[in-house]
Amino acid sequence: MNTQANKPLTIVATIKAKPEHVERVKSELLKLTAASQADQGCIQYDLHQDNANLNGFIVYEIWENNELLQQHVKSQHFQNYVKVTDGMVDEFIITEMTLIS
Repeated sequence: MNTQANKPLTIVATIKAKPEHVERVKSELLKLTAASQADQGCIQYDLHQDNANLNGFIVYEIWENNELLQQHVKSQHFQNYVKVTDGMVDEFIITEMTLIS
């Protein structure tokens, strides 16, 4: 049980696109980012690309709470990203964190 349920939730999503699909994954991540920034409960949603390894992306997100994050995950734009990029990504890791100081 998360004892910090009332605190904002920080998400770091690490995405490694297959080299032959980098531009398509990037394009879809840009669309997802624009839509997600307007989601209810979204405090911050920033997309980064690795300077040394262009197939690496990090999405840094802050959500008001887990319930609103789950609404985002179920949203049409997030589900569309998952569907469109199926098979184009080697790695997709989600790390959930809570600010402690």
